[in-house]
Amino acid sequence: MLQVTNLDVYYGESKILKNVSIDVPVGKVICLMGRNGVGKTTLLKSVMGVLKPRAGSIMLDGIDVTKKPPNMRARAGIGYVPQGRGIFPFLTVLENLQMGLEALADRKSGDANLLEVYEIFPVLRDMRGRVAGTLSGGQQQQLSIGRALIRKPRLLILDEPTEGIQPSIMHDIENVILNLGRSGELSILLVEQFLDFALRVADRYYVMETGKVVAGGEVSNFDESVVKEYLAV
Repeated sequence: MLQVTNLDVYYGESKILKNVSIDVPVGKVICLMGRNGVGKTTLLKSVMGVLKPRAGSIMLDGIDVTKKPPNMRARAGIGYVPQGRGIFPFLTVLENLQMGLEALADRKSGDANLLEVYEIFPVLRDMRGRVAGTLSGGQQQQLSIGRALIRKPRLLILDEPTEGIQPSIMHDIENVILNLGRSGELSILLVEQFLDFALRVADRYYVMETGKVVAGGEVSNFDESVVKEYLAV
């Protein structure tokens, strides 16, 4: 599905990503771990096309999208839920979800997609007329994920989906990620600081340190020494 190979990304003259390579297979949940400031969000933004690499490639289903703009990547099937949610606070829940339909080539499927999102997150149906900025942090996160899912992406990118949300909604989001992963129709790449959550939902993991991938493998073989060396604060 997604292959990132030997990626170098800079902010000005500061090299942030250094020869980074990751693979997100079809139908798998891949978690990107690491301390704050090691380049995880930079990698996600590079995959989305917000940042342009100086070297390396980004392939989506065998197609080189390294130089494609973000809107073309969205239309190619990438859904992105940024850190901080990125909702439109003065629009209603329904209007926020409808904004997600803008990237759909076939707008006729919009109503059916909306119903599917309501099935995944029933609270969004109940609050569809509510102004989004008045929702709790967890409800806003559900809205942000729902807005990405309404486009029926083939690759869903989640940046810190559990950040600042209450435990009950964290559990709901965990179940959603697990169910989406088990469907085999959607690949998921997420950044997550909460280790227990990450290990419960992911199939494979990568660990970053100072702009490099320094460890990785199957979650079933996760080495606790990685926590001490690269993840412990």
